[in-house]
Order: sequence, then C-alpha cells, then structure tokens
Amino acid sequence: MKKLTWLLLALFCAVTFAQDKIVFNPKTSKGKLYQYASFVNVEDNTLSIEDVVASKNLGFKPIPSDNLSLGFTSSNYWVSFSLENTSSSKNTYYLETARPVTDLANLYILNKGSVTKYQSGDQIPFNKRQVAHRSTVFKLQLEPNTVKDFYLELSSDGETINVPLNLYTESEFLIANYKQQLFLGLFYGILFLAGIVYLFFYSSLSNKTFLYYSCYVLSIALMQGALDGFIYQYIFTNAGFFNSKAVLVSALLSNFFLLKYCEHFLKIDKRLKVLKNIFNGIYIAIAVLFIMTVISPITMEAVYPLSNLNGLISLLLILTSLTILKVKKVKIDPFFSVGIFFLVIGLLGFVMNNLSLLPNNFYTLNSAKFGSGLEVIFLSLSMTNLIKKLRLENESSQELALIRTKEISELKSYFMSNMSHELRTPINAILGIVQSNLDTNDPEVKEQYQTIKNASLSLLSNVNDILDFEKIESNQLRLNTNKFKPKQLITDISDNWKVEANKKGLNYIFEIDSEIPETVEGDAERFIQIINNVLSNAVKFTLEGTIVFKLKCSSQPNGFNRFSIQISDTGIGMTEEVKNNVFNSFNQMRNNHKRQFGGIGLGLNIVENLVNLFEGTISIESKLNKGTNVYIDIPLQVVQEEAQVQKEQQPSQEKSIQILVVEDNRLNQMVMKKLLSANLSFNFTIVENGKEALDELNNNTYDLVLMDLQMPIMDGYEATKAIREGKISTLNKDIAIIAVTADAMPKTKDRVLEIGMNDYMTKPIDKNELFDKINQFSIKPKLKIA
Repeated sequence: MKKLTWLLLALFCAVTFAQDKIVFNPKTSKGKLYQYASFVNVEDNTLSIEDVVASKNLGFKPIPSDNLSLGFTSSNYWVSFSLENTSSSKNTYYLETARPVTDLANLYILNKGSVTKYQSGDQIPFNKRQVAHRSTVFKLQLEPNTVKDFYLELSSDGETINVPLNLYTESEFLIANYKQQLFLGLFYGILFLAGIVYLFFYSSLSNKTFLYYSCYVLSIALMQGALDGFIYQYIFTNAGFFNSKAVLVSALLSNFFLLKYCEHFLKIDKRLKVLKNIFNGIYIAIAVLFIMTVISPITMEAVYPLSNLNGLISLLLILTSLTILKVKKVKIDPFFSVGIFFLVIGLLGFVMNNLSLLPNNFYTLNSAKFGSGLEVIFLSLSMTNLIKKLRLENESSQELALIRTKEISELKSYFMSNMSHELRTPINAILGIVQSNLDTNDPEVKEQYQTIKNASLSLLSNVNDILDFEKIESNQLRLNTNKFKPKQLITDISDNWKVEANKKGLNYIFEIDSEIPETVEGDAERFIQIINNVLSNAVKFTLEGTIVFKLKCSSQPNGFNRFSIQISDTGIGMTEEVKNNVFNSFNQMRNNHKRQFGGIGLGLNIVENLVNLFEGTISIESKLNKGTNVYIDIPLQVVQEEAQVQKEQQPSQEKSIQILVVEDNRLNQMVMKKLLSANLSFNFTIVENGKEALDELNNNTYDLVLMDLQMPIMDGYEATKAIREGKISTLNKDIAIIAVTADAMPKTKDRVLEIGMNDYMTKPIDKNELFDKINQFSIKPKLKIA
C-alpha cells in the first residue's frame, strides 16, 4: 500500500511540474546537458528518492558551469535532469559524471511510475557497477518517443566533488576512452620507468637520493592511480577501509618523499641548517595528518584540505631553499631547477583546483600529470648529472669508479632507449590515426585533427630535442647519408611556418633560388631539422612585424653546392650577453622571459652541433627589440640525375609485394594496417613476436619483413639472428629486413645493422619513407646478376 501511494504521488508530481521541467534531447537540443540540469545541497540529510521526488521545497538550482566543482565537502547532493527521445528507435548513451574517487554516485531513472537504480562510487564493490569502468559511468537507454527523469545522488567523505555531465553516444564514448588511454599510458609509462630505473641506480650507488627520488616517482604514480580510479578497479575492488584512504595516504607519501629527495639532493644538512628544522616540522605534520586519516571519518575529512595546504607549504619551502642557495652562489643543476619549476606549476594548479580557486577544465584537472611528467624527465636528467658528480668525487677509488661508470652508462642508455620507445610509441599511434582521418570533408573535424597533429609533432620535436641532447652529451650525434630532393622539403617546412606566422598576424616572406639542385646527398632529416628549429624561434620570438626566409645556392668544387640560408625576424632580439650564450643548452631557461615564449631551450644548441656535422657555418646578428638575423651555410653533394625507369612503381605493376609485419603493440598494428592498406600492391600479414615470424617464414614466401625490436617471447634481434643463421625456409633466408622501432638511440641502429638487418626506421612512421623503403628492398632480388 505504501509503495502504491508513493507511485501515485510521483505521478502527480511529474504531471504537476511537467511544464516547468527543461528536457534535453541529445539529438536536437542546443548546448550541453549540464545547461538543462539542476542540483541541490541537502547537507547532512540522507534522503530517499521518494523524498526527493515528493518534496517541493528542496530548492534545486541550475548548474552554472560544465564540470561544476563543489569543493571539499561531506554534504549530500542531488542532481536532476530529463532526457527525451523523439525518434522511432531506441537510443543508447553513456553518461560520465563524478570523479572516480567519489564515495557514492547513484543514478535513479523514473519512467511511468517505476524507478530503476544503478549504483556507483568507490565505496561499493566494483562488480556492482552497471558499467565496469574506473570512472563514474552509466549506460542509458531511451525507448522511442519517451521522456525519462533522472536523479543523481552524490556524496563523499570530504574529498572534492565535481559534477560533470558528459553524455556520449556509444562511438563517442569509445573514442574518448581511446584518447584518454593514450594520454594515461604515456604518463604512467614515464613514471614507472623512471621509478624502477632509479631503484637500479640506488642498488648500484647506495646513495639515498636515488632511493627517495624513486620512491617519490612511484608514490606519485600511486596517488594519480588512486585519483584516476585504477587502484579501486584493480587492487581494492571490494572498496572499504583501504580504498577510501588510498588518495590521502599516497599523497602524504609523495609529499614526504619529495621533501626527503630535495633535502638530500640540495644537501640541506650542510648548506642550510636553519631550514632543516622546518623540513623536520613538515615531516611531523605529515605524520600527524597520517594518524588523522585513520582515527575517524571526522578527522579524515579535515585531512583533505590540510594535506593540500601542507603540499603548498612544502613547495614554498623547496623554492625558498633554491632561492637562498642561489643567493649564496651555490651551483644548482639547471635540470633540477627546471624540473621543480614544472612540478610547482603542475601541483599549484592541482591544489588550487581542489581548493576551488581555479575553474575546472582539462588542463587544471590534469595539471598535476603534466607537471609531474615533465618534472620526471628533467629531474631524471639532473640525476644523470649527479651521477657524474659522484664519479668525480670518488676519484680516489679509480677502479671502483670505472666499474660504476660502466654500470651507470648501461643503465642510462637503457633508460634513454626505453624513454624513446615509451614516448614515441603512443605518438606513432596518435599521428597514424590523425593522418588517416585528415582527408575528411568536414572542416571542423579536419581542424580538430590538424590541431592534434600539430600538438603531437610539437611533443615529438621536444622528445627529439631531449634525445638529441643526450646524443650530444655522449658524443653519439651523427648524420645519415641519403639522396633527397631539397626544394620540396624546404617548401613544405616553409609553408608550415607560414601558417603559424599568419596566425600571429605576421608577414611571412619566402624566397628560394631558382638554381637549386634537383637532387643532393646528405641527411635530409637533419637538414630540415636545422631550418625548422631556426624558423620556430623566429616565429616564436616575434610578436609583430615580418619573418623572412631566403635560400640561395652556389656551385662549389668537387660537385658540391653551398646552400646559404638567411632567416630574419623583427622580434625581441638579444643583448650581447645573451647572444654570446645563445648556443648553450637550455639558454632560454636562463633568459628573463618568464617562460613567456615556451620551449625547452635546446633548439639552437642542437642546430649548432648539426651544422658542424655538415661541416657548415652558422652566425647570428641581433639587437635588442630590433630583431635577429641567422645565417647558415651548408655544403651538400649534388647528385647527377640519370635517365632511369621509376623503380618505385614498376614492382607494383608487375606483381604484389608480400610483406610480413612483426609488431606486438595493438595500436601500432592498427597504424601499420592503415598505412599499408593505402597501397593496393601491398599484401601483408601481421604477427605479434619473433617466434610467430619464424613460423610464418617457414611456411610462406615473403618479399620483405618490417621488424619491431622490443617484443615478448622472442624479440626482433633474436628473430633476425635466427633468419640470418638459416633457421627458416631457404626461400626466405636472404629476405630484406627493415627495423621499425620507437627506439631512436644510435646504438640501436648500429646493433640492428650489425646483426644483419638491411635498414632502420624510427616511429612515428613516415608514410612516404616507408613506401620508398618497401619498394627499394622488395625489388633488390630482381636486380641481382647471376
């Protein structure tokens, strides 16, 4: 009888307020779902859905913004909205709402007097969720020609509550998750790799700085994993006591290990004894906060804002220590300062967002990830400098120092090689997918894909700069020799920067010599990198005026041609002091631009080293607030063109090319499928490791193998050795093998060529380069003379 009474009341309320409700139709309504929703704070009152529906005086208010932040709170909140389906078919949507760490997030669906309830929140067993996802996600189904009312119940134990109302179709939900996984995979990959590698350093050097740094990086990964819902999804799946405290415990641990790391790295005990007492005071505060976390729910609620405040105080203490040391003229590793800068910016944004001092958006919500990721890269570089310093401080033990140096060098190479692999692999996937979708006819979608492409290329450029810097430091940077047509490459890179210059309202002038040789011999990639880095600086440091790019060519003895490049701008210019240091690494970090122009300051340092490798010259003229002129001369060997049949197209006309792709990463497999499918003359088979490749080569005949290097069961090195040693069918014994890897270190290239591979490519994969190599090596056997 009670249930019947309530149902009648619900129907009455629904009819009474039908005219006041704002209904959202996902297909026809303008704006977003949050603009059609309302919320109310019922404070400590625990209301049932019956109470909420029946009450007329709760005071629901419109949601003022997307991803509304309610701050640190233990109050109970209700959100109300209605969805309409006016079509003749059933529609399915996914609703993504509160943060993964929200304790309670229940969804009630009212439809014709009936109520359906779906549970979520990280204080229920994971298997009770409607959708098995780390985030708070619900699957909504709207029957044809229906309107359904939805109520969302939210509460937490003091953590920040956010109220996003992101409604996706099934395909949109899959795409959003895919992009998110790429971002998170890159972030966590960097953290875990750095944490494990520096544990190895600690075991080798027995220096606590490495131990605290490793523990800090791993605790950051643990804290972010708790905030992102991974701890709940994969470890504490039954929720409960430990899961509810995972965020606070990991946050306090990361705070503690960061301070211990900085204390040891900066030698606070010896250099700043007064501040040592403040460090100890914060350690005590962290211990108190930890105890408060486990005493009771009331004290735990207070820990959320207090731990964030304590984090801010810790950052101020680190910055104060750095400032005092610089005043005392104590030399601080520049990588350490840059890393701390990124950490401060990232965590400051994260903490201020938690304190509701900054609005919610993608950047503020992920500022800690951006800051921590970049911080790990630069602090890792600072740790390599610490290794060098330790080696010099132990000159009295030469024999031991040599052993340790060898171990450190191997670990450093391993770290840089894996960093290259882990960073390039997701970038390869992003660029592969973007390039395959840039042909769309939708201008808005095309612009979005172009933005992703440009951002990915910018990230790749920074990654390459860091890796090139490492090669310069280890004297491993060198050029490759190949034939290329310079005019098209130069025009393409000029067109790219012309677009960027025009976006800033700058005039862009490009003048190229009509006598430029058709084909030259040299390192095309490095040649273009020189021009790209200088043009990048010209556009970046020019706020108004003109960019001029001129290229002249002149014949030289012995078949060489001198490419004379002039890039001029009307930008901020340089003082004599800055100009004298412009080719030093991280020069931009030393200038007083307050990070206005971005970048990591390695561009011109790398340019100078590359120009020297080309046996060319570079000089700079600049005046403060007047502009800069960069002059570069590079000699290149001219290739005399001969009348030849175009071999690239001939094989595909005669017969198809049989290609074996050996790649374990599913994203890279997808990219390779899209690239190879663009040429109808390519027939390809994909296997996931070296052992499967050997089995395939024993049973079928192929023209070419595209071989990844890092794979489970049997890697690319082992598989290549087995092929060259004749452990497969004789038909494929001399097959061409091209390494396709995300590892861009010089030692890797040397190694693959030594074991018998024919060529080497790095990810992200360039489609034209890939097709050229396939055509080149697949026709080789046909050109052999018996």
